[in-house]
Amino acid sequence: MAEVIVESIENYGLSQKSHARTLFSKVGMVGCGSVGQNIALLISQKELEVIFIELSEERVHAALTNIEQELDNMINRWGMTPGEKRAILARISGYVGYEHLRSCDLVIEAIRSKNRDQRITCRKEVFKNIEKYVSRETIIATNSTTITITELASDLEYKDRCVSLHFLSNVPGAKMVEVVRSLYTSDETFDKVCKFIHMIGKVMVNVQESPGMISIRMFVNLVNEACELLMEGVGSVADIDNTMRIGLGLTMGPFELADKVGLDKVERWMDNLYGEFGGIKYKASPVLKRHVRAHHYGRSTGVGFYSYDEAGKKVS
Repeated sequence: MAEVIVESIENYGLSQKSHARTLFSKVGMVGCGSVGQNIALLISQKELEVIFIELSEERVHAALTNIEQELDNMINRWGMTPGEKRAILARISGYVGYEHLRSCDLVIEAIRSKNRDQRITCRKEVFKNIEKYVSRETIIATNSTTITITELASDLEYKDRCVSLHFLSNVPGAKMVEVVRSLYTSDETFDKVCKFIHMIGKVMVNVQESPGMISIRMFVNLVNEACELLMEGVGSVADIDNTMRIGLGLTMGPFELADKVGLDKVERWMDNLYGEFGGIKYKASPVLKRHVRAHHYGRSTGVGFYSYDEAGKKVS
C-alpha cells in the first residue's frame, strides 16, 4: 500500500507568516505638510501604502483634505479618474503617534522647523522616536536639503540604516530624487533605496554629502542672480522669467518657482547655506528678504513676486 503524505494546507496559504513580503509595501512619513503631501501622493500613486503621522488629529484631517483636493484638481485636468482617486486615498492613512510606523519598511522625515536653532535638534529627536518603534531592517530617511544625514544619524543605535532622499516635489514633472549616503550608510541600505527609487518611477542621482546637495545650491543662486538683475533694472520679473522659460527652456522661471516653493523657505535655505559655507553667493538678496518680512511668501499667501487667486493661479 502506498504511503499517504498528509500536509496542512496552511503551509501553502498566502497568509503564512513566512510568506515573502514585498519590499517597501508600506512607507511611513513623519510630517505631512505641503512637501509631505506631495511625497505621499507620489508614492501612493505607485500602489504602495503610505502611513503618515502628525502632531494632532486636526493636522491629520487637514493633510488628508489637501491631498483629496489635489486629486480632485487632477481629475479636473483629465489627469485621473474618480476610481483612481478612491484607490489612491485608500492607500494613505494618517495618525498621531510613532507607534503607527511599526510595520513600515521605510520612514521619511519631512517636518518643517521654522526656528533655525531647532532645525537639527527637532529632526534628531524625530529620528530617535522612529527608531524606538520600527524594526532593525527599516530604513530611516530625511527629505531635508541643508542638514547632513551624518549629523542626523549620529545619535541612533543603528546609524547604517539612514540616508537622505530629496524629492524635488515643488518642480513640475521632476523625475529625479537626490540620494545621499552618510558616513555610516551601509551598502545594503543604499542598494534597497536604489530599488525603491526605481519602484516609484524616478531617476536616482547619487550625490556626495553636502548641505544643499546639487539642486538647492544651484536653485538659490539662480534666484539670487534673478533678484540682482531685477534690482539693477536689467529686466522685470516677467522679463527674467520669460527669458529662462522661453529662451533657455526651463519649465518655470526663477521667480515663478520661488513663489511655488515659498519665499520663506528659499530664504531659510540661503541662510543655512550661508551659515555652512560663508560664501556671499548664498546671502539672501534684499529683494527676497523684503518679501519675506512682509509675509509675501508666494502662492501660499496669495502674493510673492506675483499675485495669485484662491486656487493658486497666477493673476498678475
